[in-house]
Amino acid sequence: MTTTGPGSQGPLTGVRVVELAGIGPGPFAAMLLADLGADVVRVDRPGGSVLGIDPAFDLTNRNKRSVLVDLKAEDGPARVLDLAERADVLIEGYRPGVAERLGVGPDACLARNPRLVYGRMTGWGQDGPLADRAGHDIAYIALSGTLSMIGGPGGPPTVPANLVGDYAGGSLYLVVGVLAALQHARTPGGTGQVVDAAIVDGAAHLATMIHGMLAAGGWQDRRGANLLDGGCPFYGCYETSDGQYMAVGPLEPRFYDEFATLLELGDDAPDRDDLGQWEALRARVADRFGTRTRAEWTEVFEGTDACTAPVLSLREAPGHPHLAARATYVEHGGLTQPAPAPRFSVTPGSVRSGPALPGADTEAVAQDWDLPGLRAHGREPAR
Repeated sequence: MTTTGPGSQGPLTGVRVVELAGIGPGPFAAMLLADLGADVVRVDRPGGSVLGIDPAFDLTNRNKRSVLVDLKAEDGPARVLDLAERADVLIEGYRPGVAERLGVGPDACLARNPRLVYGRMTGWGQDGPLADRAGHDIAYIALSGTLSMIGGPGGPPTVPANLVGDYAGGSLYLVVGVLAALQHARTPGGTGQVVDAAIVDGAAHLATMIHGMLAAGGWQDRRGANLLDGGCPFYGCYETSDGQYMAVGPLEPRFYDEFATLLELGDDAPDRDDLGQWEALRARVADRFGTRTRAEWTEVFEGTDACTAPVLSLREAPGHPHLAARATYVEHGGLTQPAPAPRFSVTPGSVRSGPALPGADTEAVAQDWDLPGLRAHGREPAR
């Protein structure tokens, strides 16, 4: 069960995390840790984010607290090192060498706290020919080969927002690495260490199964020609009569038989096991979906094992009966948002507070972490 409210505790309650403010995968990784109960203190810079997003709506900063520290000020690095000394984990997403130049790199932090887990989030990694180059999600998944698989044949790859690179290949791997390193640090004789999480590494790792299929001859190295990339007529999306879409995925024969019956494909439908008839089968399926609205097809497939579902928009998804019953989305502070995941039977995660406003928690963190020096940096007014 996922809960909301200040009283909820997660499995990481008692773990202290310092997040050096950045954008993208670093903040999302810190949010995951915060959702699980960690006390995440985000070190914001004066002036706010370079993206200019209103911090009151930046959900990746929920469940955190924020302090303001100017790392370029004379005493700025010392304030961060004070935090690192009292923390279990530190996360930063600078280019390689930047944290060192600011005086808050791994050597300086581990000298103050030998059991600290120092998580580094980058696109290219801490070394290699491209390590110092600028980049974004799309370039990282492009170079890893992962982007080449996404999209239909005869056109460019489809950009999967920043979900595959920043969050799947980046944030999730950083969190796995940080938690594994934290486990090591807490074992007898264990020490802190640096976790080098690179999006290119994570995005490549996500495609491990596909590489195995490629080696075995079960995957063609081109888009839209395979079982799971839209090449298969019974694994893809089809437009309905009202311009909406249904997602179809009955891979197993018994599920496909139920799908074909409910769709009324007919006894003369092209053979699904004959790749030479896939295009004819695709046309038959498309024709059938084009005869009814998304709502009508949803009703047809409701409660069946045909592995078919309506493609819902971001605003529609929270209202789906299944997601509503599971509280997959919650509302906190007037903002509808995905609930923490995964779920725990004894120590559930929760949304305890809204997005941290830059500097708003300086006084509380200074008291809780016993760091009176933080108060000198003040706070920005809430916006």
